[in-house]
Amino acid sequence: MTEQPDDAAPGAPDLAAGSEPAEPGDGSGLTGALEVLRARLGALRLPLETSGAETARTELRRATDQLDDYLLPRLRSQKAPLLVVVGGSTGAGKSTLVNSILGERVTQPGVLRPTTRAPVLVHHPLDARWFSTDRVLQGLARVTTSGGTGTAAAQDTAQVPSPGSTPGGGTPGGATPAEPSRTLRLVPSDSLPKGLALLDAPDIDSVDTANRELAAQLLGAADLWLFVTTSARYADAVPWDLLLQAAGRKAQVAMVLDRVDPGAEATADDLRDMMVEHGLADSPLFVIPEAELVDGMLPEEGVSDVSRWLTGLGGDAEARGRVIAATRDGVVDSLVVRAGSLADAADEQQAADVRLRHVVDRAYADAVAQVTAATSDGALLRGEVLARWQDFVGTGEFFRAVEEGIGRFRDAVAGFFRGKPKAAPQVEQAIAHGLESVVLDAAEEAAERSYQGWRGDTAGAALLEGLELSRTPAALRGEVTGQIRGWQGDVLELVREQGSAKRGTARALSLGVNGLGVALMVFVFASTGGLTGVEVGIAGGSAVLAQRVLEAVFGEDAVRRLAVQARDRLRARIQAVMDGQAARYTAQLDALGSAEAGGDRLRAAADAVASAASAERRARVRAAETAPGAGAEDLTPSSGLRGVHARPAGENLAKGRTDLAEEPARKGFWKRLFGEGDR
Repeated sequence: MTEQPDDAAPGAPDLAAGSEPAEPGDGSGLTGALEVLRARLGALRLPLETSGAETARTELRRATDQLDDYLLPRLRSQKAPLLVVVGGSTGAGKSTLVNSILGERVTQPGVLRPTTRAPVLVHHPLDARWFSTDRVLQGLARVTTSGGTGTAAAQDTAQVPSPGSTPGGGTPGGATPAEPSRTLRLVPSDSLPKGLALLDAPDIDSVDTANRELAAQLLGAADLWLFVTTSARYADAVPWDLLLQAAGRKAQVAMVLDRVDPGAEATADDLRDMMVEHGLADSPLFVIPEAELVDGMLPEEGVSDVSRWLTGLGGDAEARGRVIAATRDGVVDSLVVRAGSLADAADEQQAADVRLRHVVDRAYADAVAQVTAATSDGALLRGEVLARWQDFVGTGEFFRAVEEGIGRFRDAVAGFFRGKPKAAPQVEQAIAHGLESVVLDAAEEAAERSYQGWRGDTAGAALLEGLELSRTPAALRGEVTGQIRGWQGDVLELVREQGSAKRGTARALSLGVNGLGVALMVFVFASTGGLTGVEVGIAGGSAVLAQRVLEAVFGEDAVRRLAVQARDRLRARIQAVMDGQAARYTAQLDALGSAEAGGDRLRAAADAVASAASAERRARVRAAETAPGAGAEDLTPSSGLRGVHARPAGENLAKGRTDLAEEPARKGFWKRLFGEGDR
């Protein structure tokens, strides 16, 4: 017998309150390795529209769902009942089949599409606590039925909210209660063997997207699929997409071909050929003939094969264990492969992040270089700046002083700055206007280059939607003006500091700080590489004059040092402006966290799972070799599934079907049924 929690045991945990049956550890570290993998998958973000990103997101959701809904709960509760999920296409007759097998209406078939909306899980009454908590299918709120009759019309008496929901079925913050498709209806039935549960899932090809997603999620939580199709729909693409996924991860599947007209043997044969072709050769195929429903149920002889099969499965713990182990091992192997693919997708996300950042970094680095070049090649010493400087220094007294000797020039400098301090602000203003134009032009060009670079990249183009990033913002002009004024203040401070260090000239310079600051600014822009014609001579003379003024006061070495410091501070302020503009782009990536999406940690977690799984399987083989055979177990008394003792109908509809009607203890039956025999 499959062990269950002992309700009468002293100190037994209240499973209905949210705990679950205690299980010994797997001893191999597989559960722990899977928990680490789950954490890594939970932290994985795939926000950028890279190649295959949408497929990877779907795979990520399916992988986490299967870990949460099936694999981790199964490993933590290895003695939980075997869950058979009945799935299939719209109108295939899943609900009718479940009702007919049980001999009672536990689920409501519908004539409207979609038909099955909320999934229904039928279990033996003694197995209720395995499913009344969120041990499996954590995202679904539980709704139970009263009276223990298992009828679809029974009164709903209790609801166990899913994580994040309120006791009343709503969600925090006043959200609406869970929709019917997000609830799991629990129905106890004495007809079902203890240790076995049936789940009637929504249609896999439902017109409702939420129903389709839920159906796929439920199938991923199954120990065994009972897949129902019809002679008219058995070749549809959607079911086979899911069946191929099941075959790929070695999930245990049984097929039911429903509503087969008399004389349609070729249909069953064709389906069997398709099963062989798609890797399901070892899966059993049940054929149910077309028949008139009586009280909404199929005739007993029509469902006898399926009923006998389920009864045998419920009565053989060893057979159930093989099914559970085969599906579990397949899911583990599949998750390792999926994790590898998701790690590749994460690497692609990280590469896209680097690529997009490089576009922006290059554009704004070029903008800084552009401004630096414009402020060091003499280009600023033209137009208004040049005119104001010439007005400021004049030509007569200064040039004569330069020609007559440095001593008289130094005296002229002191006298000049004492007598004409008010003209300096006009030069400063002209320099500020010139710098502002250069910086704004460079920033505008960088914004356009970044925009074009992102627009030509699929990952970048998606991030541009709804954002105005191709042009600089209106507030930039004020920011640039502030930075330029700050730099001019830096220059004046450098002059003031240098003047205070030269005690002999400090008093003479007390009224000439602004003038010397202007001279230093002009000297910073001294090169004439950007000028031609007559401007070269004028600008060159202006630069020489500024240099001689500064050298006369501070000395040659100090002037070179001051010029380097002034240039460095200007570059730092321009860099700050461009960094702020670049952040308009890179902040989009920072918010998504795509830079941290690398797949190395995920690969390491997947490798750990693969190693732990190998160790667990070796331990399982050793245990099986030393343990006595479990054999069939005594069934808990139940009223039995409908049709178990009926004469099977339609033996002529499919080859090899009569063997399914024999006793399960028949030699080799379970090996063939669960994929251990020769194909």
